[in-house]
Amino acid sequence: MSKNTICMWYDKDAEAAARFYAETFPDSSVGAVTRAPGDYPSGSQGDILVVAFTVAGIPCIGLNGGPTFKHSEAFSFQIATDDQEETDRYWNAIVGNGGQESECGWCKDRWGISWQITPRTLLEALAAGGGEAKRAFAAMMTMKKIDVATIEAARRGD
Repeated sequence: MSKNTICMWYDKDAEAAARFYAETFPDSSVGAVTRAPGDYPSGSQGDILVVAFTVAGIPCIGLNGGPTFKHSEAFSFQIATDDQEETDRYWNAIVGNGGQESECGWCKDRWGISWQITPRTLLEALAAGGGEAKRAFAAMMTMKKIDVATIEAARRGD
């Protein structure tokens, strides 16, 4: 077991979320599924309580804690992509399966977890600073899903 594991609270769909992430992202898998040893405020003995999983190499657990707590943009996974095809694949998987688009490369999955689908070219442009960063940033601010060609043109000053 990892010394540090991200714990995410779900109403009741931790296993479905974990399986979706494992099918969608490389270096992702579903591990142990633990059932409640007794009744608890949002469930009964035998219900799935905790699901261990990995998302893009990051160890996580999903806790089926009930409807009390909701996810917010204060936590997100940032997935760095190599090209438009990879960007489209992840964006479409999340948004196309009950998720929701947001701004600047952000989207939410159907469980309310926020994702940043971020092409490496954007990250590189922002790290470069100066005019290149300013142009790429301005281009990004007009987008929902990031358009790699537009970011690359902005980097060049086209």
